[in-house]
Order: sequence, then C-alpha cells, then structure tokens
Amino acid sequence: MQRSAPRLTRILACAAVPVMLVVAGCSSDSGDSGKPKAQETTGASATPSPVQTTKAVEPAKFAKLPQVCRSVSAKTTEALVPKAKTKAGTPGVSSDLNSRGGCSWNGLDDKGVKGSQYRWLDVSVYRYESDASLGSGQERAEENLAKEVAKIEGTAGAKKLRTVAAPGVGDEAKAVTYHESKTGEDFVYTSVVARTGNVLVLLSYNGAGYAGAPTPSEKTITDGAVKAAREAVVSVAAANK
Repeated sequence: MQRSAPRLTRILACAAVPVMLVVAGCSSDSGDSGKPKAQETTGASATPSPVQTTKAVEPAKFAKLPQVCRSVSAKTTEALVPKAKTKAGTPGVSSDLNSRGGCSWNGLDDKGVKGSQYRWLDVSVYRYESDASLGSGQERAEENLAKEVAKIEGTAGAKKLRTVAAPGVGDEAKAVTYHESKTGEDFVYTSVVARTGNVLVLLSYNGAGYAGAPTPSEKTITDGAVKAAREAVVSVAAANK
C-alpha cells in the first residue's frame, strides 16, 4: 500500500535521529498535541521531593562514668558489709566501661554463739547517649528507670514488697524493699534505682541472720541502700568535672 508523501517524509526523518528521540516525538501518528510525549507527562507527574528533617535532641549531660568500685566510700562499704571478702570490691565484667560498669561486696560477720550476719552490696551504672532515633540520653534513662523498677517489683517469691520515692538521690529515685526466703533464711532486700541526667544507678543491698542471729530490719537495709546510692550518684558528677 502506497504511503502519502508527507507521512513518508516524516518516517524517514524519524529514522535518522537517535532512538531516545524517536520514543519521545516520533512514535506514531496518534500524538496530536504537537508536544513530545515525554514533555506532556513530565508537567503532570512532577511533584516536589519531601524535605528530610532530623529531630534535634538534647545533648547528653554526662560523658563519663565513675570507677564504680570507688563510687561508694570505703567507710560506707565497711559499715554496710563488715568482713567483706574484698574490701575494695569486686568489679563487674564490662566490654564498654564508658557505657556500663559494676562492683560488688559481700561478707559474713561471724559473731560466735550469737550467730552470723551476712551482707551483700551491688552497684551498677549505665550511661545513655542522645540519639535522634531513640531520644535524648535523659529520656532514655527515664524510660529505663521505670523498666528497672517494674522488673524488681516482679521478683519471683518477693514478699512484703513496697516501693517508695527516695528523695535527695539524683534527679529521681525509687527504693523497692521486700523479703525473700533463701537457704532457709529470711533475707531483706532494698534496691534503689536512681537517675542523674543521662546516667542510671542501680544499687541492691541485702542481708540475713544465720545460726540464730536476728534478721536485719527493713529500716537498716533501706537506710544503708539509700546512703550508698546517694554517694554513687554524687560520684557521677565528680567524674565529669
């Protein structure tokens, strides 16, 4: 079938230009707008790119952690844990001492015919960095304080459990006291969870009487735990001066 002269001329012209241009402007006789097809669709579909924003977070207050075995004074640890096996404390294992650390003391004070008193003290510290996706270091410490308190309150076998605020210990603190039977004896526990800035201090102090010795009072254990926690919190600020 013979083609008309104008159409034949157009086909020959299209054959002489690059393929990409052919797709844009010489595909068939169906385009009547006079504009290349790519040009027609571009104006309708183009939308502005969304602007990417980064959430600004408050900088972390503390950049370092104290040496945890020195975070509670020797005078206090000696009073709380008489006859401690290691007076300087046993440091916990940590792969990043700038983010977490711990130390513990334990000992049995043998009082002869009056029985023995056992005491155990443990201090752990955690530092949280500010992160745009997770929140500020302070916010993260606040969230984990609530989680740690809930975890302690869920201790299996805990009896007579009560949670109170521990005023004067950091920015905020909770003390959880309870009884638990172990090795045939009644142990009294107090755990203090305290926050100072972006650092969380977890302190646990417990004791029991053996061989007829009396069980320590809740007041004795709670007062000792709060005193040690207060010193540990203060040591965080001292380490960052």
